[in-house]
Amino acid sequence: MLTISRILFFSINHTIFPQAQFTDFLAGIWIDAITIGIWFIPYYSLYLFPNPYRNRRFYPIVARSLFHLTNGLMLGFNMVDIEYFRHTSKRSTADLLTIMGTGDDLSQLIGAFLADFWWIIALLLLLVYLSDVLYKRTLKGMHQEAPNLVKQSILFIVIVPLLFIIGRGGLGLRPADPLSAAQYTRIENTGLVLNTPFTMIKTIGKESLKEVHYFSDEELHLLYNPIKLADPSQKIGDDLNIMVIILESFGNEWIGKKTGGPFTPFLDSLIDHSLYFENGFANGKKSIEAVPAIFAGIPSLQDDPYITSHYGTNTIDALPLKLKRKGYSSAFFHGATNGSMKFDKFSVIAGFDHYYGRTEYNNDAHFDGHWGIWDEHFMRWAATTISTDLTEPFIASIFTLSSHHPYSIPDEHRPHMPVGDSPIAASIAYADLSLRRFFEAAQQQSWYENTLFVICADHTPAGIEARYNQRIGMYQIPILFFDPQQRIQPNVSPAIFSQIDIFPTLLDLIGYEGSFYTFGNSYFQDRKRFAVNYIEGTYHLFKQEYILNFYNDRAVNLYNFLQDPMMEHDSLQHYFSKAKEYELLLKGVIQRYNHDLIHNQMTVGE
Repeated sequence: MLTISRILFFSINHTIFPQAQFTDFLAGIWIDAITIGIWFIPYYSLYLFPNPYRNRRFYPIVARSLFHLTNGLMLGFNMVDIEYFRHTSKRSTADLLTIMGTGDDLSQLIGAFLADFWWIIALLLLLVYLSDVLYKRTLKGMHQEAPNLVKQSILFIVIVPLLFIIGRGGLGLRPADPLSAAQYTRIENTGLVLNTPFTMIKTIGKESLKEVHYFSDEELHLLYNPIKLADPSQKIGDDLNIMVIILESFGNEWIGKKTGGPFTPFLDSLIDHSLYFENGFANGKKSIEAVPAIFAGIPSLQDDPYITSHYGTNTIDALPLKLKRKGYSSAFFHGATNGSMKFDKFSVIAGFDHYYGRTEYNNDAHFDGHWGIWDEHFMRWAATTISTDLTEPFIASIFTLSSHHPYSIPDEHRPHMPVGDSPIAASIAYADLSLRRFFEAAQQQSWYENTLFVICADHTPAGIEARYNQRIGMYQIPILFFDPQQRIQPNVSPAIFSQIDIFPTLLDLIGYEGSFYTFGNSYFQDRKRFAVNYIEGTYHLFKQEYILNFYNDRAVNLYNFLQDPMMEHDSLQHYFSKAKEYELLLKGVIQRYNHDLIHNQMTVGE
């Protein structure tokens, strides 16, 4: 049944894997065997354990219950990723359980999930039913046999170790783990080879990070150093306010300036008057990964999101903390129910003075019934709340939410929203309308003219076109700096610019003096720009016009992401020296990231 659920996964998501091969499916069956070997050890141990009670009435009931509990969990995890994989581009790991237990998001959304994905539940129940039919036919009459302790002992001694060996993936020194999938397929197809119960059980209780020692301390310092010095000569104004707007799920696939679509007319108009990065990249695939990247320059280079990891309470250098030294007040606005994704907790660690969520809005007449307050109402309220609760200069942020599944929009707007090839299309258009309404409200506030606006997406949504499901397009997002007074020259910049670069760039623009810790680089200082990502054991480094795939401590692919967005032509052998240069830089980033996170050294102090 696990392999049947794999077939369903591929059948529904086949466009995500345009270069899938039959060998990927065969490798997946091997991973399924390993998974069954691990998950069913308790069941087989109970079933085979030598004892005189096998023909008692209770024994088959207990065995059958344990079988279906194990089988149901395995199938359930695999079926969840039929849909969830489209959004995260990776098999779910144990961090999903942590995120699900954060705040009230799951309890609020369960109704929408059941309504939208009832067919997944129906398929799951069908597989469980078929499993039970096969179970009863296979074991029919076996429990009526008289106990034979000698036979049971022999079977136990032989079969249980065999299952243990299968569960390890063989007799090698290291057991199989999620990284093993890359031995059998292309890096971007590892999600097809893996299955979710395997990645779940292999990551429960696992250390988030391990130290690596590619270089000596002296070599590392010369190669890569995350301690940066601000350049106050780039200052564009005194006591400049900063407004960071994070747009939920605004991937480039939906931006009119990139594709010509009709969904973001207001954002497109802002781009014309902004410093816009046409090669903007997210540092992760989840909202919870975006906030540390934007405000603290911390990319997501581990399986667990930083906020919910072991290191989420570390001392860090963050934008609000640094600006507090210059007399800034600060606030973080997120219209979801308080506690969602632990943004309220992280905002405190990052140094925000205030957190405003659904509780503070205090008007559930505008509750969308799922996530929180409709964007248009919450964003306009945020504009006026800034005027009453904050003193200038300030740094404030608004994180939108209406363009998140289940993509609800107010009934009065639905007839006027453009329709696309996905339910997200209308919600993107509604979020763009809400952004327009926010700016209309902000223009009436005294602080507007002296405020620098930064607008970016948190991550991309599930892709419709094949290129936006590849490991290039699935990170490409809009990032722009808009200054009402045009002190920043409007420009379409081809430079690589990612979320972690926002923090150091803003410190330059407000005239900050001093050093700080970040993995990002200011747009005004570092012309050797790069972006970095991590997913399913593979690191990606974007530099110049190339993307380097780095797996198992070595470079494995090099693609020209401008000319080859589908990653069909590997240039590693043709540009080996370039790949080596990129590999050394990436190793330096990884070594410093792991060490400094483990030892709580991501700050330069005051």
